[in-house]
Amino acid sequence: MGKQPVKLKAVVYALSPFQQKVMPGLWKDLPGKIHHKVSENWISATLLLAPLVGVHQYVKYYQEKEKLEHRY
Repeated sequence: MGKQPVKLKAVVYALSPFQQKVMPGLWKDLPGKIHHKVSENWISATLLLAPLVGVHQYVKYYQEKEKLEHRY
């Protein structure tokens, strides 16, 4: 049993450096896409951000209260 050579064909894909339209659909109507996503998911975004903003505000208030505590 000897080894037999096998012919292989390789396919190489490459982009031309002169190609200008690589991903045109990604940037097309970007503000419209962002508006659509925000208007579609505003409830989820609010439910995510409201607790985060609330905790941040509470921490800042507590730290400020702690700084001024020695004055009383």
